[in-house]
Amino acid sequence: MEAYLGIDIGSISTKGVIIDNDNNIIASTYLWTEGNPITAVKKVLKDLENKIDKNIKVVGVGTTGSARKLIGTMLGATSIKNEITAHAIGTLSKYKDVKTILEIGGQDSKIILLDNGIVTDYAMNTLCAAGTGSFLSSQAKRLGIKVEDFGKIALTSKKPTNIAARCTVFAESDLVHKIQMGYNRNDIIAGLCYSVASNYLNNVGKGKKIEGPIIFQGGVSKNIGVKKAFEDLLHEKIIVDENGHLMGAIGSAILAKKTNKKKEFDFKIKDAKLETSGIECKGCPNHCEIIIVKKDNKILDAWGNRCDKGSIKAKTS
Repeated sequence: MEAYLGIDIGSISTKGVIIDNDNNIIASTYLWTEGNPITAVKKVLKDLENKIDKNIKVVGVGTTGSARKLIGTMLGATSIKNEITAHAIGTLSKYKDVKTILEIGGQDSKIILLDNGIVTDYAMNTLCAAGTGSFLSSQAKRLGIKVEDFGKIALTSKKPTNIAARCTVFAESDLVHKIQMGYNRNDIIAGLCYSVASNYLNNVGKGKKIEGPIIFQGGVSKNIGVKKAFEDLLHEKIIVDENGHLMGAIGSAILAKKTNKKKEFDFKIKDAKLETSGIECKGCPNHCEIIIVKKDNKILDAWGNRCDKGSIKAKTS
């Protein structure tokens, strides 16, 4: 049985899926990147290999996310695409009529607008962590609750506290102030959910025409408090798919399938010695930083050069 592997390597989490020819998920996994995408992907591969039957043969690999080129090079991926493309393809595979994709991850967020299955506009926020998963996690810790309970507690609030969330520093300062003022904790938690949604719409979604059907994705989409906040602010029903956190990986696997470049993948790559190193090219005034990728001490690829001098140096290092 032929199958396709998709991996989404983010700054906070790494997701992996294996799909069949009909885009059904055969196996999936989700774990923390912990600042080391190579180690994280090795763990993903080990987990996925243990979840599939021996008769399943992976014949295509796709990668997306912040470390897509690095991991794509190491795995010999047949498709290396950006997050916008991967999330759109993954979502369209299940929701043909989707018009807006709201995505909030661990450290960044994005919005994708579609019309008849074609991406017409998008925006990303990678400059500030306010309103992302890491922001909510830090506030949950400050309040002494599990971030998994955040949304459930928020729904019990009758009057969410107004909390500034234009940036992490202001949000935390305002949060402390509201706690000291004696605001109800449940109202503060609900207020944080509304501030996340409001911050997203005022920054990432600013000037965008947000229409339904609307799909909410990313780790934060599992927070039912933030989902309700979006519904209240947009006056639209928000769809959260049970596999919404895997859509980037699903899209990557589908894109690998669409290349029609079948190449059997060997899970033994997880046992290889994979490493990266950096050198500064002094061939011209640009002083480019060249990233070299090695497998078992052999150069797989190198990038970062802006002229051929850097390319030559990287390949002969």
